[in-house]
Amino acid sequence: MTPRVKEILSWYEADNAGTLTNLARLLNHGRLAGTGKLVILPVDQGFEHGPARSFAPNPLAYNPYYHFELAIEAGCNAYAAPLGFLEAGARAFAGEIPLILKANNADSLRDDKDPDQALTASVEDALRLGCCAIGFTIYPGSAHEFDMYEKFRVCAQEAKRHGLAVVLWSYPRGSALSKEGETAVDVIGYAVQIAAQLGAHIIKVKLPTAHLEQAAARKIYEERHIPIATQAERVRHVVDCAFAGRRIVIFSGGAAVMDNEKLLDEFRAIHDGGGFGSIIGRNSFQRSKAEALQLLGKVMDIYAGKTVR
Repeated sequence: MTPRVKEILSWYEADNAGTLTNLARLLNHGRLAGTGKLVILPVDQGFEHGPARSFAPNPLAYNPYYHFELAIEAGCNAYAAPLGFLEAGARAFAGEIPLILKANNADSLRDDKDPDQALTASVEDALRLGCCAIGFTIYPGSAHEFDMYEKFRVCAQEAKRHGLAVVLWSYPRGSALSKEGETAVDVIGYAVQIAAQLGAHIIKVKLPTAHLEQAAARKIYEERHIPIATQAERVRHVVDCAFAGRRIVIFSGGAAVMDNEKLLDEFRAIHDGGGFGSIIGRNSFQRSKAEALQLLGKVMDIYAGKTVR
């Protein structure tokens, strides 16, 4: 156990030994083990966006085994997926990589201005499959946000009682926000604070832009001269919004981008801003395995503090 991992675990003062052990499993696995940084492979896109949109760019990815193998070979800290994908490979790959069960999901068959998610798996499923954590999505800004908060509270309470860690996708979205506002730095900071207040151990958000959505917040940002000009500054601010960095904040890998240098610049900014890592889906499994392994290796080198250009 490295001093950095011990420090991170000390922030979670209300958690039982089982939950802390599972957090340690995440932090002590893979190429970034012991550094306090995380690179996680998430594959919920087949459910969320449809199989062809998700896997046709790399047809091998239709097979659930492919994602287990990619996460293991790359040295990821964990692999996160909905119930079906984990059930399809949990026995074959038992003990080889920490698993995160995505407990709620949505599909893209409807285009709702105020999105919601359905509970699609349980804490019991996570325990049965040997997972170290559950994953959950909320949409701050949606008309359904309060219902989602309440559902999360119930699920998270049960997970913690059974010694699991909790990862919360906090994605601002809905009729209360403009499209630009979904990634505005003030809104992303707010989404992180909400997730931390709801009791998440690990918080996943999108990279923030310099846009300021809320008039009341804009006034404070301008009066207090909060630095948000660069991506690294915005990351640092968002991490501060998670209890002054005392909760793990990781960032979405975003939509598929084939320009590796553009992607790597984003990861450098996350590292420079004090972010804890990334959860990279489409930019991993939509590439060939060789290309994905090369990219993920460079990302991990960045988070390990190595210079990668």
